[in-house]
Amino acid sequence: MRTLRGVGVSAGFLALTVGFVPLQWLALKFNWALRDTLPIKYARGLCALLGIRVETFGRPCRERGVLLASNHTSYLDMPVLAAVIPVAFIAKSEVANWPLFGTLSKLARTVFVERERRTRAAAQRDRIRERLEQGGTIVLFPEGTSNDGNRVLPFKSALLSSADAMVKDADGQVRRVLVQPVSIAYTRLHGIPLGRELRPFFAWYGDMELVPHLWEAFCLGPIDVMVHYHPPLTLDQFRSRKELTAECERLVADGVAHALAGRPGAVGPAYEDEPIEVRPISGDGLQPNTA
Repeated sequence: MRTLRGVGVSAGFLALTVGFVPLQWLALKFNWALRDTLPIKYARGLCALLGIRVETFGRPCRERGVLLASNHTSYLDMPVLAAVIPVAFIAKSEVANWPLFGTLSKLARTVFVERERRTRAAAQRDRIRERLEQGGTIVLFPEGTSNDGNRVLPFKSALLSSADAMVKDADGQVRRVLVQPVSIAYTRLHGIPLGRELRPFFAWYGDMELVPHLWEAFCLGPIDVMVHYHPPLTLDQFRSRKELTAECERLVADGVAHALAGRPGAVGPAYEDEPIEVRPISGDGLQPNTA
């Protein structure tokens, strides 16, 4: 039965992707509004096909210029997050050259960065800031790599360098980019709590080969994923970018730990519809220490 499921899911994945790729390419080429809505439908189709059942606490920010700072466990994180609102991802440059998945990433308007070349850091940071200033929502994985699904790796403050970008609200006020911590945890398989021994079938990390790992994920049954959207933060609330990064890491790690312990949401409040307290920037702007 596992093999039959794997074959069926593989066929469905190829059919869904064959329909998505040319249509999204046209939407990007001619700047159709479909370019933002089609990836959501594609991501939702993938989740349904793979049997990914998402439980959310709170909601993602829908304001202009938002940086979602999430832990990173698997390639499955992408359809899980993209199935809610239009988002773009930040990925390492190598992903652009991967067969099929590189094409999908480009069509999803992923921002590729070369983390090993510091000489390109400024240009890459400017590209991210430009996307944020245009009002987009970008997903960042501050760990810099994927984890084993059991814990969250330390967040790197350098990856949050775009948190000092400024955007205009709908009312014309200028403010810092909103940084919303997000916790993702893979919690159940066939409705049964997912133990440490089974979590590597979904967590993709280290030197795992992509295709064999993807096949195993296709063969296994429905999986439950918990996504906790924490209240957003801004750089102006902290003395430095390192403090902002540390708070994001704390919230995300606590959210994952509570979800894996069977107590999702116990870590603290989720973001609902409460007003966001951010200070508008006027004059020569606020200049926090971003070291």
